Amino acid sequence: MSSSNDVKNEHNNTEKGSLVLPEQLLPPNLFILPIQNNIVFPTLMVPLLVTQPRFVATIEEAISRQRMLGLILTRQGEVTEDLQPKDLYDVGVIVKILKRLKMPDGTVNLLVHSMKRFRIKKILSDRPYIVVETEYIEDIVEKSTEMDALTRAVVSNVKKLSEVNPFFTEEMRLAMINAPGAATVADLVAFALALSKQDSQEFLETLSVKKRFEMLLVHLKREQEVADVQKKISEDVNSKINKMQREFFLKEQLKTIKKELGVEEEGKGKTSRTFKQRIEDAGMPEEAKKIALEELEKFDGLSEHSPEYNVCRNYLEMLCSLPWSQETKDNLDLKCARQVLDADHYGLEKVKERIIEFLAVRKLKQDPKGSILCFIGPPGVGKTSVGKSIAKTLGRKFYRFSLGGMRDEAEIKGHRRTYIGAMPGKVIQGIKRAGSLNSVLMLDEVDKLGQSFMGDPASALLEVLDPEQNHAFLDHYLDVPFDLSKILFICTANNTSTIPPALLDRMEIIELPGYTLEEKEEIALKFVFPKELNEHGLKPNNLKIERTALRRMMLDYAREPGLRNLQQLFRKICRKVAAQIVEANTLGKSVIITEENLITWLGPKRFYNEIAERITSPGVVVGLAWTTLGGDILFIEALDVPGTGNLKLTGQMGEVMLESAAIAWSYVKKKAAQEFKLNLDYFKNRDFHLHIPAGSIPKDGPSAGVTMATAMYSLLSGRLAKQKFAMSGELSLIGKVLPVGGIKEKILAARRAGLTDIILPKLNEKDIPEIPKYALKGINLHYIAHVDEAIDLALNIKRKLSLKTHPQILRLKKKKITRTRSFQTMPQSESQRVTKSYKR
Repeated sequence: MSSSNDVKNEHNNTEKGSLVLPEQLLPPNLFILPIQNNIVFPTLMVPLLVTQPRFVATIEEAISRQRMLGLILTRQGEVTEDLQPKDLYDVGVIVKILKRLKMPDGTVNLLVHSMKRFRIKKILSDRPYIVVETEYIEDIVEKSTEMDALTRAVVSNVKKLSEVNPFFTEEMRLAMINAPGAATVADLVAFALALSKQDSQEFLETLSVKKRFEMLLVHLKREQEVADVQKKISEDVNSKINKMQREFFLKEQLKTIKKELGVEEEGKGKTSRTFKQRIEDAGMPEEAKKIALEELEKFDGLSEHSPEYNVCRNYLEMLCSLPWSQETKDNLDLKCARQVLDADHYGLEKVKERIIEFLAVRKLKQDPKGSILCFIGPPGVGKTSVGKSIAKTLGRKFYRFSLGGMRDEAEIKGHRRTYIGAMPGKVIQGIKRAGSLNSVLMLDEVDKLGQSFMGDPASALLEVLDPEQNHAFLDHYLDVPFDLSKILFICTANNTSTIPPALLDRMEIIELPGYTLEEKEEIALKFVFPKELNEHGLKPNNLKIERTALRRMMLDYAREPGLRNLQQLFRKICRKVAAQIVEANTLGKSVIITEENLITWLGPKRFYNEIAERITSPGVVVGLAWTTLGGDILFIEALDVPGTGNLKLTGQMGEVMLESAAIAWSYVKKKAAQEFKLNLDYFKNRDFHLHIPAGSIPKDGPSAGVTMATAMYSLLSGRLAKQKFAMSGELSLIGKVLPVGGIKEKILAARRAGLTDIILPKLNEKDIPEIPKYALKGINLHYIAHVDEAIDLALNIKRKLSLKTHPQILRLKKKKITRTRSFQTMPQSESQRVTKSYKR
């Protein structure tokens, strides 16, 4: 780079050696070529590309005349065909066309030499060419000490920038040395800085060379700051790269040294060898092994700093951790299995028999498929604990996970590895944690699966629970088939209505309807009560409970079909006894819970035997209902008031129950009109209201049809229903009684409520053998085929038949039986025959 004295000497030279032509040789009028990029400052030679046909023609015209053009920047936007002179700045530069090259597409490449600044004096033409009258502008050069200082400052900054800026090269330094004056130096530096469009135009319009240097210093300062930051970034990057390279070389050398010395390898190499050994020992199928080895080969080629490194390692870790060939040996001793089941659970004979059958088949056939069981029952009956006992009986490993509220299909089948944080589904994770290919997997709350835009988990379970498909289950994360056929799947649910039919069809349903009072009493004394004593730090002699008190607890405080509420009551008593022992320091003293002091420990009763209090007027009948929590009793109440013949139904009845109420009302209205000789005006002038408490609980189903008909008939006849009588059955329009479900739950609910007589459909008689005999103790079952039988039983109606109307009575007339004789006064065999004939 030249010194400031060199520049000063060149500045003191005359314009004799200048490349610029004398002003008298410059044309007064110029063809204008608009440009949209940075301006070409005087004394510089640059190439230009002209694409617009209008301005290509302008170039041709200028060459044919004087080979000179005026270059002016556009104020805004690009150069277009319809550009007007008003869209251009007023100051530009005159250039001489040194070379022209026509391109095949019609565009023109120019090499021009910029000569001098000019200002537009007058617009001579704007079509087809822009022609202006020019006024050439002279630079204002000042000779002063300040000018020398500015020149030196500019040269110094350019010298610094030459180290980092590619524009400030050796050629640039030579050009500055050979510049004809200070003005040329300023223009040359400005062009090298690649100023913005506005800054370039401002610099072009500045005539004072001193002001140009001042402007240059500002831009040079900014450029130097940018260059410094760029240099720092470059140094940091190079430093990191050098450090990584250095570490890599050192690690490679360390590996070589350890290999020569026989020292155990560490890091990635050791991990790769471990993975390879685990893949060989895992017993994978050929397809899975092939994919694992390919993934291991990919893992070997990855750097530890690569984002794919951990993804690949986690995948290999999952593949190697799965029990591809690990199985536990089943305990096939049926006698031992029965003892284990009896020791863990009281009752539940159906479940126990199914497990014994499974073991028997397993003993006869060494390689059977797994099973899919589904336990249906109310909460607290032991569905989950039964699953654990099954695994214990078989000698298998057990894993449980809940499906309640699950809405994403990927929770079952896993996420694809393209997602960040991807992982296998719950099934594969459960098998990994169980660590056995023939483990017991419990899918809890299968009836509470959700569904959303992310997929349907119930549909994803179809492949898992289908014995024809799950031998090659494909998890999205693993992306290799995995055999689930040896898994014993156990599902639990409270209700089958919310389980999709396709999924329900793949499972073997085993119902756990609930416990009888006798079963609950035995379970509480043998299992629940000792467990709670142990959990609260009490010994058997610290707290005792009488059987009468336990029975009263179940009747007045915990009428649920399961044992959870009873367990909570035991906890409450144990906490109070523990506090009493600690406060009074009476560890050796025994506390006895009796029926008399039960209210002291548990507070007021939660349930009352309200049947006698509720059935105090005609129109009230007790019905039986089934819920997801077990069986329950409900009261159906009927009332009539003056009105217009409307039937009002309340108590949050569902659509099916509303239809049952309409059928019952149609039948009873016709029957009452015939038997009581009621005309149509009676029904037109009264409103009938049917209500089922409690009003806040939704109810639905057809099984209350017989009960509603009996309640309506009780209202119209004025007869009071029998105490401790309950019924259930679907009613048809012609009075036929159809079968219903949940018989065991309903009978248990009636027994808990203290009822003694139950009316059931004749077609449900087949369900009674499944109910334990002790659960029917104290219960009288009445089977009916027609609703009239239920009405007669519940309302205690003893019907009489005229001798003129019944053929059996006509035959008895010969035996001198009076016309008004009832069936109850006949001999038993004759009365039964007449009753059967009458029912037909």
